[in-house]
Amino acid sequence: MRERELRCVICDGDMLFEVPPCEDGHDDCPELVCTRCGAAEVVAPIVVHLWSSKSHKIAPEQRRAA
Repeated sequence: MRERELRCVICDGDMLFEVPPCEDGHDDCPELVCTRCGAAEVVAPIVVHLWSSKSHKIAPEQRRAA
């Protein structure tokens, strides 16, 4: 099991976290468990999708009179 030191909000300190056995069958499980109290922490990357107006076919803006 991989181990990592993180801040545990339950223990209120830096504690050793480990990856529990994964029941889903994949090797890179994002869940970590505090070795002291058992609190779970999910560490996963945040994916942000940015949509550009150039990538969408939007009608051109109409001109306005002053």
